[in-house]
Amino acid sequence: MERMLRGIRRAAALLLLACTTLAGEVRTLTILHLNDLHAHISPENGRGGFAYLATVIKRERANCADCILLNAGDLVQGSPVSTIFHGDPIYQLANLLGFDAACLGNHEFDYGWAQAAQFAKIANYPIVTANVVNAAGELITPKPYVILKVNGLRVAVIGAMTETLNTLSTPKSLGEWHTIPLVETVRKYARELRSQSDLVVLLAHIGGGEESAILNSVAEIPVSVTGHIHSGMTEAMSHDGRVLVRVRSYGEELGRLELKVDTEKKAPVSWTWKRIPVDTANTEPDAAMARQVKLWEDKVTAQVDRPLAIASRTFTKGEVKRLIEQALREETHSDFAWMNSGGVRDPLPQGQLLDRHIWNIMPFDNEVLIGTFKGRDLPKVVIGDKKIDPDRDYTLAVSDYTAANQETGENLRTTGLQFPKYAGLMRDMLLDWFRKKKVIESVE
Repeated sequence: MERMLRGIRRAAALLLLACTTLAGEVRTLTILHLNDLHAHISPENGRGGFAYLATVIKRERANCADCILLNAGDLVQGSPVSTIFHGDPIYQLANLLGFDAACLGNHEFDYGWAQAAQFAKIANYPIVTANVVNAAGELITPKPYVILKVNGLRVAVIGAMTETLNTLSTPKSLGEWHTIPLVETVRKYARELRSQSDLVVLLAHIGGGEESAILNSVAEIPVSVTGHIHSGMTEAMSHDGRVLVRVRSYGEELGRLELKVDTEKKAPVSWTWKRIPVDTANTEPDAAMARQVKLWEDKVTAQVDRPLAIASRTFTKGEVKRLIEQALREETHSDFAWMNSGGVRDPLPQGQLLDRHIWNIMPFDNEVLIGTFKGRDLPKVVIGDKKIDPDRDYTLAVSDYTAANQETGENLRTTGLQFPKYAGLMRDMLLDWFRKKKVIESVE
């Protein structure tokens, strides 16, 4: 009997050894992640703000030996501090958050390609983007990826950008920089990195279709952390053991993805994900960050915190779009105006409006351009249900972004329309219109 028991124990030990050898060592990794902060350095409606975000990050990193913090792009563009100083202060403040790596977002190019490249120099953490190159094939960021060492793991983080970058920026902003194919590029780097790493993570600023393409067809990428879609996710996406996560924009929540990584398979054997709200009512602001945020906010307050008009009620983003179009028509004396929905960044609250609210709904330095067209040539999205004379000349006011990207998304859905007349900066035009209106009660 004793001999039989010894045989059973020996067989069990050999089986355990074989399983361990097959599976490899399992180590834990925690990825804290953010996306689309959009320079919202101060809280809004009781959520977000860099000082409160810093506190939440420090709390989550406390006693966490396996944590890394990633940012999936669009750190800048969305507040007066960012617009006035072309994003520099936002990157300086982000250095206090303790990112381990980040990728560029499309709005990093809003201040021009040279400034987008400059951000990588301001950041004290690596910024990686593998598929934005110039005519010579050179990368806009110093490296396409970085290998982070944490908890005995070599974590390769590949950065990537949506292939629609050219439709999200003006030609002047991009210069000769452009994207190369997303899936092929990240797959190539993931294969190269397999022997140098224990886990490959894609950190990408991409659209929903691109997320699905990566998750469903690129087996070489077991973990993806993304940005660009502001709504975030209620549940993580997964396919064949791979996982993809994204949180709400503006720093309203922090993502925490906890992984158990098999170093032999170079993939997670299990994972859990949660979204952590950044709630100002239940969070003490980080003192050091709060001081720096106040310093920068004080630099712009005299310019943007002046009383402007009264809003009799809250106006949704859809209604703000129509208000902008009404303002452009009346300020330029045009027959029609068109504003792309994606260019409207905020709703308008009820009550006293400040200049800051216009900076928030229109953070971009968009210019207003005007063209004259026959009724028959006006885009249908502009005409709507209005009756027009096909042989009559009509004037149409749009942003320079829309003029440069007529055929994309929900824009004019046409090509070749010329807008030769420059009418001024859209933000200034909106400020003048709201100030003259004094009270905003309805939208035409």
